Amino acid sequence: MSVIYPRMAVIGCGLIGSSVIRAAREAGVVGVVAVADASEAHRNRIVELGYADEVTADIAQAVKDADLVVLAVPVLAMGEAAKAAAAALKPGATVTDVGSVKGSVSDALAAALPDSVFVIPGHPIAGTEHSGPDAGLAELFQNRWVILTPQARTDEPYIEAVGQLSEFWRALGANVDQMDDRHHDLVLAVTSHLPHLIAYNIVGTAADMEEVTQAEVMKYSAGGFRDFTRIAASDPTMWRDVFVANKD
Repeated sequence: MSVIYPRMAVIGCGLIGSSVIRAAREAGVVGVVAVADASEAHRNRIVELGYADEVTADIAQAVKDADLVVLAVPVLAMGEAAKAAAAALKPGATVTDVGSVKGSVSDALAAALPDSVFVIPGHPIAGTEHSGPDAGLAELFQNRWVILTPQARTDEPYIEAVGQLSEFWRALGANVDQMDDRHHDLVLAVTSHLPHLIAYNIVGTAADMEEVTQAEVMKYSAGGFRDFTRIAASDPTMWRDVFVANKD
């Protein structure tokens, strides 16, 4: 596979961010990879794992000269991350994200980023209950859906940028679809957000009951409950942001 983006910047290197890097490198579709992460522990681990050519805490430094910028931070942090990147972005760069909510993120990116870049919000419907740089999997996107929610632009350069980003995701093994951002949020509320909310509440209730039942709740839990515990083990900060951003 030939290189699609000579330079890629990933902002936030948790499960999805690190998986994007691993999958893109394995597919051979990116050249230089720069990572910005606010966590010093994450940055040190990224260096140890050899994920990136450049690792920094400075978002502006990471996105300089990038052809593709992937925002992989919690949903409510997307706007601030985009603001931090805005002045350093080169004209013609594509900026996308991997957030599970698209309406509020689309608005935040549009408000923060200059007209000289191509803003194409996205959501890979893939993941595990694990988090952090070590959780990254090159095969995470294989045969999974990635939904893009392009802006209402019809100019040819933007259409070409959407096509290029679609090609990138397909190279990572994903199926790509397009959807209106508000419709995306309605669909994902039913298929993902509500199930996670239920799982967090059931597991939290069981943990509270454990003191009363002398651990019988956990002792006699069956497969269905174990599925809830797996879902509820997901990153709480990320899911708090999803629930708040898609509360309607």
